[in-house]
Amino acid sequence: MPGAQVVPGGGGGKTEKYVDNKRKDDIRMANIAAGKAVADAVRTSLGPRGMDKMLSTANGDVIITNDGATILNKMEVLQPAAKMLVELSKSQDIVAGDGTTTVVVIAGALLRQCQILLGMGVHPTVISDSLHKASEKAVEVLTAMAVPVELTDRDALIKSASTSLNSKVVSQYSSLLAPLAVDAVLNVIDPARPNAVDLRDVKVLKKLGGTVDDTEMIKGLVFDHKASHTAGGPTRVENAKIGLIQFQVSPPKTDIEQNVIVSDYTQMDRILKEERNYILGMIRKIKATGCNVLLVQKSILRDAVTDLSLHYLAKAKILVVRDVEREDIEFISKTLNCLPIANIEHFRAEKLGQADLVEEVHVGSGSIVKATGIKDMGRTTTILVKGSNALVLDEAERSLHDALCVVRCLVNKRFLIAGTTNHKIGAANMFNSVRHSGKNLSCK
Repeated sequence: MPGAQVVPGGGGGKTEKYVDNKRKDDIRMANIAAGKAVADAVRTSLGPRGMDKMLSTANGDVIITNDGATILNKMEVLQPAAKMLVELSKSQDIVAGDGTTTVVVIAGALLRQCQILLGMGVHPTVISDSLHKASEKAVEVLTAMAVPVELTDRDALIKSASTSLNSKVVSQYSSLLAPLAVDAVLNVIDPARPNAVDLRDVKVLKKLGGTVDDTEMIKGLVFDHKASHTAGGPTRVENAKIGLIQFQVSPPKTDIEQNVIVSDYTQMDRILKEERNYILGMIRKIKATGCNVLLVQKSILRDAVTDLSLHYLAKAKILVVRDVEREDIEFISKTLNCLPIANIEHFRAEKLGQADLVEEVHVGSGSIVKATGIKDMGRTTTILVKGSNALVLDEAERSLHDALCVVRCLVNKRFLIAGTTNHKIGAANMFNSVRHSGKNLSCK
């Protein structure tokens, strides 16, 4: 509030100086109001009876969800304090995976109480320190309430995963998705690190067609691409030897932009002949190792494969999967227990992965390539999610991600706390007892 402040004068006397604090208060209240507005925006989507939100993105896409992180991520928030709540929801999504709406609603409720305390003249630093002490006490209360759970208790894990799915759009499929999430996480646990789970080892692949009931976990590898059909290439290979390449099976290009004008037909034939010989030489080296399935990484410099190279690969009876994304290379190499090959000179049999069967399978309106019976398979798993339309498919993927994160949290810290508001009431009772006892939170 504006007022006069007494400060020492230059001549040893005291003078009055006018200090305007109203602007500071206005900014603080504006920040609190912005945070409360963000919390109010997602409050109605909290819990099993929460309502779904229909969002329209800038490019015209429509999203139907009640996931707090997704709603806030699609909101164009400009106010800095409101952005902090959006980042809070993102952090919760990364660390815990679920509870993204709850943390924002709780933060909004705390801001509302802070506004009352500020109106009573309590200093912001005192409020901040008190909230920090309260959070530490709340953790102690929740730890005391927690019940140990073992990973061998599959029913308890499934119930925990189902809890996170019961408030989602696809809640009617929780009996299917919850066991899938539990089995997927348990499959990728490394005995050397039993308390750590990397969800990057669980690949969730979406495919339009069918219903969510058709969702399945595949013990193997799945590619969201169909095999190359150029020149009648194979679409089914048994006793597969799989090579993962990061080079191009196509004629090389110069490093600089230039044009070569050829006016003599004999020279043109010579160029085409050299291209054929170059590609044939590469394919002979690939075939000599026994490779009969080739995974080709997508290239941005030039075509990873050409029609001519696909023709020769088909003649060599090699199944080709094109346009493998760069970010999938690590997952594929870990699953197949093979090494990515960056140069044709390094293409050797010991770098290949092996599988009993690699085949193209029709799913819905498209096709996938599935590799099963992988020898010495790494600790990875793939979940193929299906849906009748894009809205249901996207929401099923988001819900499954939340369930996977819940099981991951139970692996990291093997305790369960009673649901609904039991834990919140327990913490509130502790704070009320402290308040009525006249002690502060730092007292034991």
